[in-house]
Amino acid sequence: MKIIGFIASPRKEGNTAWVVNKILEGAKEHGSETQVRHSCKLDIKPCQGCLCCHSGDHDHECIINDDMQKLYDEIEHADAIVLGSPVYMGQMSAQAKIFTDRLFAQISPRFSPYFKENAAKKKLLLAFTQGNPDAGMFQAYFDYTKKMFQLLEFDVKEVVVVTGMRNGPAHERKDLHAAMKDIGSSLAAELLPQ
Repeated sequence: MKIIGFIASPRKEGNTAWVVNKILEGAKEHGSETQVRHSCKLDIKPCQGCLCCHSGDHDHECIINDDMQKLYDEIEHADAIVLGSPVYMGQMSAQAKIFTDRLFAQISPRFSPYFKENAAKKKLLLAFTQGNPDAGMFQAYFDYTKKMFQLLEFDVKEVVVVTGMRNGPAHERKDLHAAMKDIGSSLAAELLPQ
């Protein structure tokens, strides 16, 4: 059981990083192998919309030579992904959007003209952190994002929203320690053979 966490935040040790790492800690304690990647340590360029990745010459290979190339193999061999993002301007960060767009090289959902039966169905957990204390303020966006990933044939297990970050760092909130680890444990339990 392998879970890869992608921290899509410009802050190396911010709230989103803490939340994703705590979720992975819970998963690891439940027997999963975990790995974390941080956008601020990677050079990932935006998708160019060239469609080379779905042409006959480059089947599912992105021609952009950047750090996303390392992530493709890791994602392919992972059983689940934890995508963590701060909420900026009411939606995921630019780093999360670039990462999501670049998944196009490996994704061929049923509605796509590039659909292939062997398209990988990955389990996905979305983790958002937001400064605003109102958990429902961006609910429409979270619902949209969940549906978008489901349309791309991800098995979205949960959308975690940690609120009130403007009132202090996540690691100082005692209620979050066990809660985030429990979320990771639950995700790891989903990966166990039935």
